[in-house]
Amino acid sequence: MTPLTLFHNPRCSKSRQALALLEERGASFTVRRYLDEPLGVDELRALIHRLDGDHKALVRHKEAEWKSLDADAADIDQVISAIAAHPRIMERPIADDGRRAVIGRPPEAILDLL
Repeated sequence: MTPLTLFHNPRCSKSRQALALLEERGASFTVRRYLDEPLGVDELRALIHRLDGDHKALVRHKEAEWKSLDADAADIDQVISAIAAHPRIMERPIADDGRRAVIGRPPEAILDLL
């Protein structure tokens, strides 16, 4: 089984809450600061698959950066390209166990993978 990965932005309160929840439960996980180490196109496509194909949920639609791109959220290829080029628009936090991924909104949602 693949160890749990938390895609984390330390400046995000929800992401910090998700990290704290995993630590409180003594979960085995790794942290990937996706702004420092952005996901590539293939990684994003695989992550969307583990999110049950919900590519629209992966976008922070209210971000000015997303709005400025004038991308079509319904188009999976545009979403993937946009996030690969602008990782700040990716929703967070995300917990991924290699089989299934969950967006931590609310942060407690990540506990489903434990």
